Formats: sequence, structure tokens, C-alpha cells
Amino acid sequence: MSDDRSAKPRDVPADFSQRNHRRLIGTLGLVLPVLLYLVAGLRPTAPLERWRVLDSISAYYYTGAVAIFVGVLFALSLFLFTYPGYKGVLADRLVGALGGIGALGVALFPTAAPGELPEPPWWSSTLRVVHYLSATMLFVSFILFAIWLFRKSELPPDRRPPDKRRRDAVCLACGIVMIIAVLWAGSSYFTQAPIFVPESIAIIAFAISWLVKGEAYAPVLKVMRELRGRGRG
Repeated sequence: MSDDRSAKPRDVPADFSQRNHRRLIGTLGLVLPVLLYLVAGLRPTAPLERWRVLDSISAYYYTGAVAIFVGVLFALSLFLFTYPGYKGVLADRLVGALGGIGALGVALFPTAAPGELPEPPWWSSTLRVVHYLSATMLFVSFILFAIWLFRKSELPPDRRPPDKRRRDAVCLACGIVMIIAVLWAGSSYFTQAPIFVPESIAIIAFAISWLVKGEAYAPVLKVMRELRGRGRG
């Protein structure tokens, strides 16, 4: 729901630390693809070629970046499960729980190993199916937050503050980008093409929507205003 100053009391977050909550979720998503690539390159796994981009984000489960992969997903799951949303808005918690379950599933049920690497003895093709279903749940959650929940308000669009309208536009754009990227990744079922790029695009779009909703840009704007004021003084 909206955090507009003019919104009804029930629309105001019960705890303003939600902004930090959103910023943490967004930051985790923003750094995930880069961290996986860097850590896997610094801790190479034979016979995979060092510094080669793997076919998918999930393939990094089998590299030296496994701690980053599992750790970030567990952190995301925890933050999504504990996301309180707005008072009286059950959808926030339900969609957060959906994403939390999806993040846990992606972390606990790995996809097939990349290249010539063997899967662990306990792995089976069923786990890969669960992995894909979990990833779908996770991205559906991200898309619902960006397109629906983050843009809700008691006020009609033309009466919302300009900053709120700008945030809504960015979240809508991020949701559309995620839909396109997820469909692009899903097409690999027929083309067998690598999906690291569309997955990364979807994750970055998700991260931006949470950072914008959490007003992560506010501290930067505050510093800029202070510097501008000092310059005029």
C-alpha cells in the first residue's frame, strides 16, 4: 500500500524500519549476480573454465560461490517471510510468504550441475522440477510486489504526490521488465539457450523496485541538498 503522507492511517507502515527492510531486500538482489560471478572466479571449480559466465544463476550452486548463492537466498527468504507490509493488508504477507517459500526452494533443491560436474548422490531430476517451480514462485512474488502491491494507494493516481507517482512508474517498469525477462528465460526450455542474462536482468529489476519502494535514494538526495545549501552559503 501507499506510504503517502495524505493516506489514511491504516496505510502508514506500522514500523518505519520497513524502509530499511525493503532496502536490504533490494540490495541483496542487486549484488547477487555480480557476487556469484566474482566469488566463483576467485574460487574456481575444476573442470569449469575460470571466469566463464555459467548458463544460469542457479548453476553457481556447484561452484566456489555456493555460500553466496545459498546465503543470499536464505536471507531473502527470511526477509520476505518477516515482511509485515501494511496494517490490515493481508496480501503483503501472503505474497511475501510466497516469495519466501520460493527462495527456500531455489536454495534447497538445486538444478542440474553445469558442464561435466557431477550432481551429488542425493540429487534427482525431481529436485530440478522443484527448483524450477520454486524459482517461478519467487519471480511471481517479485512481479506482484512491483506491479500491484507497491503501487496501491487509497488515493486516485491524479491525487497522489509527485514522488509517489514517480515511484509507481518505476515499479511498474520493473515489473514489466521482470515479466519479459522471465519469459525470455522460460523460452530456453525450447531453445536450450543460456539464461544467466535474462535471470540477472529480472533480479536487478526486482532489486530496483524494492530499493525505490524503500526510498533508498532519499539519503543521497538529502546529502545533495545539504551540499547545495552550503555552496549557496
